[in-house]
Amino acid sequence: MKTTSHLLTCALLASASTVYAHGNASHAAAPSAAASRTAPLEQKDWGIAGDAKQASRSIDLNMGDDMRFSPAHFRVKKGETLRLRVVNNGQVMHEVVLGTKASLAQHAQMMLKYPGMEHAEPYMAHVAPQKSEDLVWQFNRAGSFDFACLIPGHYQAGMTGTFTVTE
Repeated sequence: MKTTSHLLTCALLASASTVYAHGNASHAAAPSAAASRTAPLEQKDWGIAGDAKQASRSIDLNMGDDMRFSPAHFRVKKGETLRLRVVNNGQVMHEVVLGTKASLAQHAQMMLKYPGMEHAEPYMAHVAPQKSEDLVWQFNRAGSFDFACLIPGHYQAGMTGTFTVTE
């Protein structure tokens, strides 16, 4: 079983360098772009796009080719605006998408079906190898939520994490 798991991981890594979900360039909604939109920001169950000027602190969220996040869990206080510094320490494209288990699973299925699908939302950062992007988010709803890399094969390999928003 361990050998099968290892072979699957190797196959995913080998193919990941040629698969660029959402395109092959980094994209994250620039904090100032999110704040200056003319359309109203969309409230999500897990919060709303934040203004970089309002960020009370930063957390480095590291991603690697071992298909893991570090830290795999973080805590914030309800109402806090946080700058997630998303760092790709790997050799293949990775991303982080904030959401619920259901929204991430649905998006992951869509990515399997349409791996070249391109879009950028303020709750995601798509980061090229050895690069970083900032994701600024206001956590205005209490609860337990999730984040994941939804590039085909990465989510399925367990590249997920959780965050808790406390009252």
